[in-house]
Amino acid sequence: MTLFVLLGVFRVKAPVAAVATLGLSMALAVLGWQMPLGQAASAAFYGALYGLFPILWILINAVWIYKMTEVTGWFPVLGRKIRAVSDDTRVQAILIAFCFGALMEALAGFGAPVAISAVMLMAVGLRPVKAAVVALVANTAPVAFGSMGVPITTLASVTGLPLETLGQMAGRQTPLIAAFIPLVLVYLVDGRRGVRQTWPVALVAGFAFAASQFITANYVSVEITDIVAGTVTIAVVLGFLRMWQPAEDTLATHAPRVPSVVGSASADTRGTSDGDTTFDEAPEKPERGSGTSDTSGSTIMATAPYLIIIGLFAIKQSGPVKQWLIDIGTFKFNWPGLHLVSAGGQPIATEFTLEHINGTGTFLLFAGLLTMLVYRVGLSRAVRCYADTLVQLRWTIVTVTSVLGLAFVMNFSGQTASLGAAMASAGGLFALLSPVVGWFGVAVTGSDTSSNSLFGALQVAAAQKTGLSPVLLAAANSSAGVLGKMISAQNLAVAAAAIDRPGAEPEIFRKVIGWSLGLLAVSSVLIYLQSTQVLGWMVP
Repeated sequence: MTLFVLLGVFRVKAPVAAVATLGLSMALAVLGWQMPLGQAASAAFYGALYGLFPILWILINAVWIYKMTEVTGWFPVLGRKIRAVSDDTRVQAILIAFCFGALMEALAGFGAPVAISAVMLMAVGLRPVKAAVVALVANTAPVAFGSMGVPITTLASVTGLPLETLGQMAGRQTPLIAAFIPLVLVYLVDGRRGVRQTWPVALVAGFAFAASQFITANYVSVEITDIVAGTVTIAVVLGFLRMWQPAEDTLATHAPRVPSVVGSASADTRGTSDGDTTFDEAPEKPERGSGTSDTSGSTIMATAPYLIIIGLFAIKQSGPVKQWLIDIGTFKFNWPGLHLVSAGGQPIATEFTLEHINGTGTFLLFAGLLTMLVYRVGLSRAVRCYADTLVQLRWTIVTVTSVLGLAFVMNFSGQTASLGAAMASAGGLFALLSPVVGWFGVAVTGSDTSSNSLFGALQVAAAQKTGLSPVLLAAANSSAGVLGKMISAQNLAVAAAAIDRPGAEPEIFRKVIGWSLGLLAVSSVLIYLQSTQVLGWMVP
């Protein structure tokens, strides 16, 4: 509550709010939950390292790739190529944030979809803060099955429930919300007029994604749910646009202008009335020989970094390669200074897993190196881009490490479990509160996987005490938890960094909190009805 009030009400800068709430969580752990000070500090450092690896390692390399597309002049070309598919800004938001973002969530996750989608949305003319908001809201639809189904597989491992059954249940919850996310995105971009003019393509995109997600999760494979859903939705939307086009987008008269080079010394950073950066009529002149003219082959060059990313992650997730990378690219060690036991007195392992070679951030680094070769970026120039990225993200690093420190202090001290146990005492009405537990877990940790690790077992225990379905409530933790991702301080920091607007987290938070709470209320009602005879037939 302190974190959200500082951000949303008092408009305190995210790094200050994060450090303050970390200090509060440590004080509560020591004074209220009797955690030794040394162990509280160790837990905070544990979370901070997790914030660095994998989360910030992913963000740094993603932004570095983006900066190389700027200095070579290919970033504005990408915007023109996207507009060639459709010059309607509302449709572009659906294709980029909803469809392409789902593919990135399935392949990479951990904030990469938000960072990359926000950058691409700016390329087609969206103002930076609006691009961040659209990317955050869109990132709710695929997260329950994101990163090759890891959230659901983690949920199965901590609850002991069958993976296939949990996937089926989540596949009967998440699509019902995801189907209407494109309409929300259109509203965010162009208000009610946008909804009136583009609702057919928004519904086509939403229902194509929802149907694909439902069919794949229930009858094919949990792991590839979002890959199938994202790919099918892109194909369906592109096919639909061949037969139907929305009414003229008045935003498109301004869209051809592209953002100034974000974060560069020459960028025009004068703010407009709503705090967004201004737009120049033409992009910065590209380096000689970069070949950024719109000739044959320029489409491949403009999209090359993203094609490289998709290709590398597709290879990374293939069966033999995936196992080989796990074997050689993972380092595990016992975290020093932590000695934890469960409520029953059993020791809890505090092993830290460092994915160095097979980590998402490392593969984004590989993608950046390949982008250097494709774009012929010299080593010195690439190093300067990387240094500029680190400077740009310096306060984001403080925010993310502090928030993850906060999350792990709360988890290891028992504060998070106490909150969950208090909600579980609601009896049969816990079906209404069960989604709130998952939402809270994601809002604090920024990860649906982490929330499932924290609260999956608690959801099952509460279900057994109240006579509710363990499968229903466990799946609800994941499918409703995703709605907390858009207000997570970690993801707010990622979004603000991606648009090069440090300090914009409070503004972004105020723009997304209403959508997060509103969608959570809808999800809570849905899951409550699934616990009754009204929709109980949906529970496998």
